[in-house]
This record gives sequence, structure tokens and C-alpha cells, in this order.
Amino acid sequence: MAEQNTQLETDAPARPEPTRLIHAAGVSYFPIAFVARLPFAMMVVGVLTLVVAARGSISLGGITSAAVGLGTALVGPLLGLAVDRFGQRRVVLVAAIGNSLALLAFAWAAFAPVSDLVLLGVAFLVGATAPQVSPLSRSRLVGIISSRLPRGIRAKTLNGTMAYESAADEVVFVFGPVIVGLLATTMNPAAPIVGAAVLTMIFVTAFAFHRSARVAPDHATETAAPAPLRALLRPRMLVVLLGVLGMGLFFGSMLTSLTAFMGEVARAEEAGLLYGVLGIGSAILALSVAAFSPRFSLRARWLVFAGALTAGAALAASATTIPVMLLALAVAGIGVGPTLVTAYALVAARTPHGRSATAMTMAGSAIIVGQAISSATAGLIAENAGAQLALFVPLCAALIVLGAGVANWFITSRVTDATTAGIPTAGVPTTPAHPQLASALTAAEPG
Repeated sequence: MAEQNTQLETDAPARPEPTRLIHAAGVSYFPIAFVARLPFAMMVVGVLTLVVAARGSISLGGITSAAVGLGTALVGPLLGLAVDRFGQRRVVLVAAIGNSLALLAFAWAAFAPVSDLVLLGVAFLVGATAPQVSPLSRSRLVGIISSRLPRGIRAKTLNGTMAYESAADEVVFVFGPVIVGLLATTMNPAAPIVGAAVLTMIFVTAFAFHRSARVAPDHATETAAPAPLRALLRPRMLVVLLGVLGMGLFFGSMLTSLTAFMGEVARAEEAGLLYGVLGIGSAILALSVAAFSPRFSLRARWLVFAGALTAGAALAASATTIPVMLLALAVAGIGVGPTLVTAYALVAARTPHGRSATAMTMAGSAIIVGQAISSATAGLIAENAGAQLALFVPLCAALIVLGAGVANWFITSRVTDATTAGIPTAGVPTTPAHPQLASALTAAEPG
């Protein structure tokens, strides 16, 4: 009987390799990863709302939000380094626990008789421990695509995945502030922060333990040494990170200045609804990127959609009525999603060997840092000089994105992304983290 069972196992056909990402990652992965990124989108606005309510100071609220961004900027990339070394599961779990505790501590400190300096320190810890599910999700999915899916569909799947991830970011960054407002007004100003702590503990922990963390390649077990850290600081990567930072600057300043604009026309409570026009349109356009022709190169997409973003921001800066502002947000929404998809696709293509999580967390940190800085800046301008002047901050952010796109055009006009993703360092692997994806994505780029 034992011999018969052994023969049956031998004759059984091998399990076929998955041909779709949803099967390779697991159906449950996407809803878990979607909800797990929501606390990250709630942090900056939640901190600002709580501090203003508890301490009665808009300027302190803006500085505290900036402290969250500073924590993310300084520690976020280190989280990526740890993931590249130890894998996602352990690092994300530690971050989830630490971030939940930091959020609860901040909710207490805001009303406690502690100094503003202590409050700023706790806010820094909130940003420093942020799990950054969004960039780690991108890194995880890129690894699954490059290792589990057939070569012929990898580039197309990556385009669709980056489109989905950017659309998911758009939705949470739009509805995150809306959820903060609803919880703060219907329950308590501390409710959004406590809610973010609960969501982090439940869903980020589930994200850490999901089976896809085992499916994705673990760089800690690879025999080839990762590329040196300086590989992440080459101009071809930095120009993309500058563009992502500009997007973060746009997100934060647009929401803040729009809120001030609606407050001046006595309809401040509708700011979230108007902002939804930007986010929903952007999410739809982000998903459509997967259907773009390969002849529409990445560097050309950046310029086209960054141009739309700038046009919308310029129209918003001159808006004096709600209908004009709606039109401005609709035009800007055309540019936001596709630009983000393009930027993250370039990050994936240019990431050096063994530094996928680090690169993605650098991009994720750039967004949250930009959001925090511009929220504080636009808030201070609106408070002291009015909404009309504050609306020029999103325009400046859009010009940064467009300028980075122009710089990227000239950088990639000389050498293809597939080649420049490698790092010519003696004794170190010169291939990008996912060479097949890089070459496929950039095949249409001119040499």
C-alpha cells in the first residue's frame, strides 16, 4: 500500500504555476493591504486635527504634522533597509506594534499636561514607526511578479499592478482625511488617532503574516550581495524621488488650501466632497494606465500628465468660485494618478539589486514628508494671508513634478532605463532588482 501511495504521488501532475497575480499573491491579499494602508493616510491630518482641537493652535498643529513627516523621512528608508535584510514579516510586525503604541501615546499626550516639545517628540515617533504598507506592498508584488509569473506577462502585469496600487493610494489619501473628519466631529478629536491605532494593530499585522510575505523573494536569503546604498542616490533615481516628493507636496497643500478656500465662502464642510473630485478622477485615470500603448513611453507619460497637473493647479490658483474650483480639480485629477503610476514604475525599473524595499519606502516617505510640509506651509499662509495666496502652494508643487519630469526626459534620452538601472561597481552585481521587468518596461524608451 505504501508503495502504491508513493507511485500515485510520483505520477500526480505538478501544481501549475499561477498565471495571474491575484492567484500568486492570494485573493485575500488585496483587501487586507488596502485597509492596512489607511492608517498611514490618516496620520498627518489626524495629528493636525487633534492638536488644533486639544491645544487650540493651528501653527502648533502644522509643526506637529511636520514632525510626523520628519520621523517618516529619517526612519522610513531604514525600515526598507531592514526589510531588504530580514524580510517583511518580522519588520512589519515590529513596526505595527510600535506604531499602534505611538498613536495611542499621542492621543493621550495631546490632552495631557505635557509640554509642546514632548508632544512633538511623540509625533516624531508616530512617523518613525509608520509601517508604510503602500511601498512595501509594491515591493512585495513586484517580487512576486518577477519570481512567480511567466516572463511573457510580467511587464504587462507590472503596469497593471502599479496602476492599481496608485489608484488604491488615491482612494485612501482622499478618504483618509474624510474619515478623520467624520470621526472627529461625531465622536471625539482623538477618535481618528485611536482608530488608526486599532486598524494598524489588526490589518497591518494581518499584512505582515499574510502568506504572500513568504511568496515574495526574501533578499535576506539571497547569496548575491545587494548593491551598495550609494546606488540609490544616483541622479536617475533621485529625479524620480523628487517627482514623488512633489506629488506629496501637492496632496497636502491642495487639501489644506482647498479647505481654507471653502471656509472663505462659508462652506468649509464641503471641502472633502470637492477634494473627492480630484481623487476619484485620479484613481480612474490611474487604472487606465494599464491600457496605454507601449509606444507611449514612461518619460513621455510623465511630461504629459504632469502638464495636466500643472494646468489644473494654475486654474485652482486663479479660482474665485466653486464651479471654477471643481473644474480645476477635475483637470488636476487627470494628471495625479498616471504621474504616480509612472513614477513608481520607474522606481521599480531603476531599483538596484537587493534594494527593492528600500527604494519603495524612500518613495513612500517622500509622499508623506511632502504632505506634512506642504500642509503646514499652506495652513500658515492661509491663516496669515488668505486662501488665495495659499492656493499657489499646490501650483509650486505641480511645477516641481513637471520640472522633475523634464529632468528625467533629458536623463533617459541618453541611456535607456534598463541599462541605467544597473550600477557599474566593481565586485557588485550590476543588474537591477528585477532586470526582466526593467528591460520590458523601458524597451520603448529611446537610447
